[in-house]
Amino acid sequence: MSRTRTIDTPGNTGAAPQFLVTPETLDAVSPSGDRGGMVIGSDPTGKAVASSILRPQPTRMVTVGGLYLARQIALRAMATGAWVVVATGRPAAWKVLERAAGQTPDGKPVPLAQIRRLSPFDLPRASEDAPLLVIHDGGAVPQELFPPRAAWQTTMYVLPYLHPQVGSGTAANAADLVLLQRLPLNQAQLAQRIWFLQPPQVQQLTQLKDDTIIALGNMAWAPIQLVTREKEQAILGPIRRGD
Repeated sequence: MSRTRTIDTPGNTGAAPQFLVTPETLDAVSPSGDRGGMVIGSDPTGKAVASSILRPQPTRMVTVGGLYLARQIALRAMATGAWVVVATGRPAAWKVLERAAGQTPDGKPVPLAQIRRLSPFDLPRASEDAPLLVIHDGGAVPQELFPPRAAWQTTMYVLPYLHPQVGSGTAANAADLVLLQRLPLNQAQLAQRIWFLQPPQVQQLTQLKDDTIIALGNMAWAPIQLVTREKEQAILGPIRRGD
């Protein structure tokens, strides 16, 4: 019997496919997915919690908090064989992905991770054999530079904090999956207005530990404890709320 719990997102079709990557990449990032989706962490009973982040529909997701969470998701996407393209104003913070991808036998960088400037550019074509995770690290009010228009393309918006404009029809507000780290009270109250949360949920958001997040998606409210494997920790450092 499976001990993996899956968070449904709209249009979730169930089992996620498996992808092939080089042994060097597998060794570097330590894959954390199964056929139910990408493992995010564990629930209060210790069961693995997964979500079909890479799937045959155009998908939007949001992380709110520090860079640790976003970079861990990027590493795990790479471990499934996905292309990861990061558009950011702080490229140095994302170089760990390029280093984790490693090199080909002839010494060239494995092109699984691309770090680019925060401006429009042509994306690789996403497919079932080569899904695409586009990471938009552009501040608290992101512009939709790379809307997910194709199957197997997921755009993840990395928000350092919640801004009132996020609740005013932005791409982030229309996300299929939202991952929230601990928020101060005023931020938690803003989250309440954006996602119609109940008072106990607002209180819970203000009391999350550094290694705990809340996943919102398709009527789901799921507390998740982040789990970092030894090789991931060597790349990212210990689990933390900040950057």
